[in-house]
Amino acid sequence: MHAMHRTRTAALALLLLGLVLKVDPVVAQVKTANAPPVDPRLERLKKEALAAVDARGKQVQEIIDQVFSFGELGMQEFETSKYLTGILEQNGFRIERGVAGMPTAWVATWGSGKPVIALGSDIDGIPQSNQKPGVGYREPLVTSAPGHGEGHNSGQAVNIVAALVVKDIMQRNGIPGTLKLWPGVAEEAVAGKAHLVRAGVFKDVDVNLFTHVGDNLAVSWGRMPLTALVSVMFKFRGQTAHSAGAPWRGKSALDAVMLMGQAWEYHREHMEVQQRSHYVIKDGGDQPNVVPQTASIWFYLRERDHDRVLQMFEAAKRIAQGAALMTDTQVDTVMILGSAWNPHMNKAVAEAAYLNIERVGLPTWDNDDQTLARSLQREIGAPVTGLATQVERLGPPPPENVTFGASDDIGDVSWNVPTITLSYPSNIPGLPGHNWANGIAMATPIAHKGGLAGAKVQALTLLDLMLTPRLVTDAWDYFRNVQTKTIKYKSFLGPNDGPPTWLNADIMARYREQMRPFYYDPSRYKTYLEQLGIKYPTVRAVQ
Repeated sequence: MHAMHRTRTAALALLLLGLVLKVDPVVAQVKTANAPPVDPRLERLKKEALAAVDARGKQVQEIIDQVFSFGELGMQEFETSKYLTGILEQNGFRIERGVAGMPTAWVATWGSGKPVIALGSDIDGIPQSNQKPGVGYREPLVTSAPGHGEGHNSGQAVNIVAALVVKDIMQRNGIPGTLKLWPGVAEEAVAGKAHLVRAGVFKDVDVNLFTHVGDNLAVSWGRMPLTALVSVMFKFRGQTAHSAGAPWRGKSALDAVMLMGQAWEYHREHMEVQQRSHYVIKDGGDQPNVVPQTASIWFYLRERDHDRVLQMFEAAKRIAQGAALMTDTQVDTVMILGSAWNPHMNKAVAEAAYLNIERVGLPTWDNDDQTLARSLQREIGAPVTGLATQVERLGPPPPENVTFGASDDIGDVSWNVPTITLSYPSNIPGLPGHNWANGIAMATPIAHKGGLAGAKVQALTLLDLMLTPRLVTDAWDYFRNVQTKTIKYKSFLGPNDGPPTWLNADIMARYREQMRPFYYDPSRYKTYLEQLGIKYPTVRAVQ
């Protein structure tokens, strides 16, 4: 996110993410002097689209609330994908399921001919972020269960409603073109989009419009100050023995894991300041009286670009071998679980989208919305600013030395097809990201109003692309002659690296049945808040 909206800003850096990559507002305005010729129908159809999105406000609310109630983690988004593809299939989209070897990945296609416009948004949740919506303090529905602690429950509502509105307009007016919707599977593990790219999902796409929850309406262009990343698990193998009776006969894989972690901490001192790296021990053995035969450590290695990440990866592999030598164990497997290029957003499309952002503007927040926002900000010790009331400016990318550390695998898509990310204001500023607090607004009027605003911008930008051929031409001119003139995409994935479809299966198996009674039933309740019996907003009294 560089000048970035807060796309992954709020979510990512915000996250650093509700994401808050925010740029200095003092930046250049969109140029319109040499605007491409437009179809004379465009303005009339844009007005129709705005009214049609408004008419689908109830659908925006239901999709956001329904997906929130599922709270599924990456690679396990089965209920979510079944629900979303069901809506699209009922509306005439052709559905391809199990795309790129991922059971929860799909592509929904409608129309024919050019341009082909893709619309994507992530769908996975965050571990241990289960939280009652609309309650401005920690109160889970199911203790320690997953939840939408980043807000990925909202983006598909933005895309689906925009796509359905534009589909109707295209049908009535005989406008050629193809709509192609897809989900970001397991984005939190950066484990999905590189596989979609490799499977050819974007090979015929002219422009990709991505959405991500934030706390403002925003887009950006150029390099985003995010890192590239490789997610890799090192598995060690040793030999069991009785930990007390004959420890000298054992070879501890856990010792190797711990030595690797410690060695990485020493190595960290000698890396450049822009790097980010972190790890968890996924397997440390079975029980203390048995010397662990297997153990594993999972790293995220992040740097500014592909080549620097590869240097980190090679260093990690050497350290793993050293840890194995010191413990007389073996490095059993080096498994890439996910990867991400540092994103680069398209200038021509971002400028067109920004004009639509200015036209749509931010939602009108009422006193209840602002009360929830300020109360939550106060609760977590963030600046008490309330919800945004002014659209951010569109400006140039940040300086090359500015990096915010977080990553997003939309980067892989952005280096294969002209792409932008629209940030829409469904969350609250100042949140920590990947946290229960980031779920509080995500099934409330804040999320609904923000998603509706995002759907309006997305629909208008879709019409721009469908009816202004030069915009697509300009997008590819920037992509070929600026963005990729000297940098060519090379996937981190090797030929044998498949998607880690087993990710989070154990967590969802533990919690899914406890969460199921809390699934939203829109046939009985107007909103999820009504179903849960939550008064909006529920906040602590100001002392």
